[in-house]
Amino acid sequence: MKFGIALLWVVPALLPAQQLAIAQYGSPVGNLTGITAGPDGAMWFTGYGLPAESVGRIDRAGATTTYPATNANGVAGITTGPDGALWFAGGLYIGRITTAGVMTHYALPSGSIGASGITAGPDGALWFTESTNFQIGRITTAGAITMFPVSNQNGFPSGIAAGPDGALWFTEWDGPGIGRITTSGAVTTYPLPTANAYPSAIVRGPDGALWFTEFGSGKIGRITTAGAITEFPTTVENPQGITPGADGALWFTGSMNQIGRITTAGAIAGYPVPAAPNVNSQPAAIAAAPDGTLWFVEYGVSRIGEVVFPTAAFGADPASGYYGSNLTFAGSGFASNEKVRIFRDGIGSALLATGTADAGGSFTASASAPESPYGPRTFLALGETSGNLGAAGFSIEPRLVLNADSGMPGSTATVAGYGFDWEPVSIYWGNPATLLGYAYAGVEGSFHGSADLQFTVPRGAAAGANGIVVRGEFSGLVVRAAFTVR
Repeated sequence: MKFGIALLWVVPALLPAQQLAIAQYGSPVGNLTGITAGPDGAMWFTGYGLPAESVGRIDRAGATTTYPATNANGVAGITTGPDGALWFAGGLYIGRITTAGVMTHYALPSGSIGASGITAGPDGALWFTESTNFQIGRITTAGAITMFPVSNQNGFPSGIAAGPDGALWFTEWDGPGIGRITTSGAVTTYPLPTANAYPSAIVRGPDGALWFTEFGSGKIGRITTAGAITEFPTTVENPQGITPGADGALWFTGSMNQIGRITTAGAIAGYPVPAAPNVNSQPAAIAAAPDGTLWFVEYGVSRIGEVVFPTAAFGADPASGYYGSNLTFAGSGFASNEKVRIFRDGIGSALLATGTADAGGSFTASASAPESPYGPRTFLALGETSGNLGAAGFSIEPRLVLNADSGMPGSTATVAGYGFDWEPVSIYWGNPATLLGYAYAGVEGSFHGSADLQFTVPRGAAAGANGIVVRGEFSGLVVRAAFTVR
């Protein structure tokens, strides 16, 4: 159940000193590229990694559903169409998927294979970019496609958005420039002042201008409908996605574990995205949900991030541990005597623990750490009557569990693992180093149950303590457990 949502997700104006927290949810699809708010209250996203090129849906609780996008050549942008369905760019075609998961593909004209950005136009059609042949495309909700050439034949059209002037505005990745196309196909290009800017995403801002990211120059750009361009330098590296927020500012991602916020006056703040040590999560597309939350995809780690704005204090002790660790939660700033629910993932997911605030609005609760991928994660606590939200950071460490942990040479045992990345793992007998086999850690970073590995103690194993060594193929994590040979 969800409590106090109407109160919780009214996003306040974000002041420089105000804190935010980021919750992250594993995706069963790799190489995430696009995200948008769907007409069903969920967020819809695209990806082209394992297990296949797909369109996915994630709800407020963090639960995902995926739908394979067959014969695609890089599923990228996604948007809600005027017909209440989701439309996406699949490289070779434009796709349409209903909120019930019924998918239709519309092939592009021969030779057009680079459809990437897509948006709903002011004319009741969908408009998209096609980089291979430097074109802007239009598709009706019935599937009729028209292509318009872009005058800059080195532009590589990328992002696209409907402007307040009834035209479509798009970025030219290699121009670098910003383009404008009318619904009748007339194109105008505005070169950027900065060379090698590589403009990427573009959106209509709350001030009636278009705002865009410059991946190469590290700037955020603004262009009026008259073509006047202003650029704002930012310390957020490699800006990529951008979206207007409920607070009247623009929010954007940076590919080096960051998101940023820029006001329409040009004031910029950057915020770190939680990531495991030495891991670049590569935040990419970002979109605002109707309830005021912000969601973004992390290309490098196949996760989806949610930006939340805590209104109560909340923490976990200890601050790090492994699957099954005993955690003590403490919170304050909740309503007097209200029940506080701590969720395993997003708001409305399975409960991890509950507590009851005292007369002063403080509470404590305890729980065991759930399965999570290696590195930082966030627990959310929600006051049942006040709607006040707390966010507690916790860092997951890897752990191995042996069953049994002793035996004779030639006997068998199993090894399960927790706190890895979403990755294959290789399992070795420690001395002498002998490969025992492989397992696969799923989206929660775990392999256990039917996914654990049964191994045979080597015939020549020395009596006494020996090591079982597990190595994550992507994360590089090396974890050891002791096995006693009798």
